[in-house]
Amino acid sequence: MLYQLLMSSHGNSAASKMASLLGEHLFQISGQGPPPQKDFFQLLITNIEVIWRTWTISIRLECQGATPTELKVSHDNFLLQKMLQQNVEAVFGQRILEYTRSLCQGQFDYLERLPNGMVLKILSFLQLTDVTRLAQVSHRFRQICDSEKFWEQTVRNRCDDFTSDMEGIANVMGWRKIFFTFFHTSVHEENHEAIGELDSQH
Repeated sequence: MLYQLLMSSHGNSAASKMASLLGEHLFQISGQGPPPQKDFFQLLITNIEVIWRTWTISIRLECQGATPTELKVSHDNFLLQKMLQQNVEAVFGQRILEYTRSLCQGQFDYLERLPNGMVLKILSFLQLTDVTRLAQVSHRFRQICDSEKFWEQTVRNRCDDFTSDMEGIANVMGWRKIFFTFFHTSVHEENHEAIGELDSQH
């Protein structure tokens, strides 16, 4: 829903901006292999390849201070290499393997990569019922929807009775509290249920 709103508002320029949010590194995780081995592993997924690094942990002198081994494969080749996929699953689990596969297949989670400022901008176009649903999507979106910046934006944009004289009170009491104290009943009737849910989540 948010992605569709952004695309409909900004067209092709939005698509290029969304792609730019990916950056060079899509995902990175490090950890020790399962017992009894003590080797250390790193999985790094860039926008063009998968990098698998291994540090051999051993008391043998020839292994001490050794540089890690490194395997680099393209996204397409990773999807074909069953042994490498098995290694990823053995060290980091099935969930990380599935996430790696999805990235290699081009299934990027754009919304989680949006800057907070852009998310707040999109929220300003949504009804509070939709904001309530978004707050349930992830911990990050819950924090944004419950943030003082969101409630300040809500009061300034949606509450017709707000005046500059109230700004000092809002900065002391908090914008969220100002909303539920003075403007809860002044917004459109269709948002009352959603507002109640947002209030109960706090």
